[in-house]
Amino acid sequence: MSFEGRKPNLAIVGATGLVGSTFRKVLEERRFPYGDVYMMASAKSAGIKIDFDGKEYEVEELTERSFDRPIDIALFSAGGGVSEKFAPIAAENGVIVIDNSSQWRMDPTVPLIVPEANPDDVKWHKGIIANPNCSTIQAVVALKPLYDRYGIKRVVYSTYQAVSGSGLKGIRDLEEGLRGNDIMQAYPHPIAGNVLPHIDVFTDNGYTKEEMKMILETQKILGDDSLRVTATTVRVPVRDSHSESINVELAKPFGDVNEIRDMFAASPGIVVRDDPGNGVYPLARAAAGTDEVYVGRIRRDFSVDSGINFWCVADNIRKGAATNAVQIAELLLRGSFLAPSYR
Repeated sequence: MSFEGRKPNLAIVGATGLVGSTFRKVLEERRFPYGDVYMMASAKSAGIKIDFDGKEYEVEELTERSFDRPIDIALFSAGGGVSEKFAPIAAENGVIVIDNSSQWRMDPTVPLIVPEANPDDVKWHKGIIANPNCSTIQAVVALKPLYDRYGIKRVVYSTYQAVSGSGLKGIRDLEEGLRGNDIMQAYPHPIAGNVLPHIDVFTDNGYTKEEMKMILETQKILGDDSLRVTATTVRVPVRDSHSESINVELAKPFGDVNEIRDMFAASPGIVVRDDPGNGVYPLARAAAGTDEVYVGRIRRDFSVDSGINFWCVADNIRKGAATNAVQIAELLLRGSFLAPSYR
């Protein structure tokens, strides 16, 4: 695709939601070049006025005719049902859809992209590009350099996921619960003062859909269906940023832990916070509002040959959703311009 030297026209679908509003913020911060911008959402949000980059925009209802005009890139975050219906319509009209739902992630014809891990996969899109699950994105940013250097036999994920991963309802459940009012709009049990080993629905194999997403998406992004992955995903009473304990059995031996630490520090998108004796390790509160993946508590797993444990934290709404999607859009620009003309 080529934008022929012009700035692409954008659409934000789900513009009034939590991720949609973060799309706008990240586009502004990263000074993403654009021509026209269209804000789209459901009928109930049509007519709402929102600010973007110093201008006021009126939200329009998403319909089957919304893409009958020159739009180059559409950032979707309006749920799987909306993406299932409207992403193909957009693609048929020449729009490149970057979709934040789970609808297209495991479709073999749709690339699943983490720019730090598999940027070249964007080249084979057919009009739809999938943004991975929030918990998978940060994990794969950290796993990719390990995979490239040592190979990986097995990964064990244990996640501690923030309520913002459930959108505004999850945040409200926590905030009201902390006030003593357990409203339970997002969860089957109170989240305040609680830990729920239950994210998404349970499948017949005993895993939740969230756990299966992490397993299958990790394999797809790293391009290795033989990779052994298991996961336990847990919701915790934290507003923002997912934390993950990641255990990896490498295929090749490594020297000492400093070798792994230095490799992480030199890898794109990763910030090492690893001085536990002085209380330095990745924290959810510190990661909130940032775009990096933070890694610490790096230590050898003595129970297996060539095993490593580490703690991984990232803002799930930014790097885990909006920022990753905008980075994918930036990949598209770099494929179109020799030198993108940022404003």
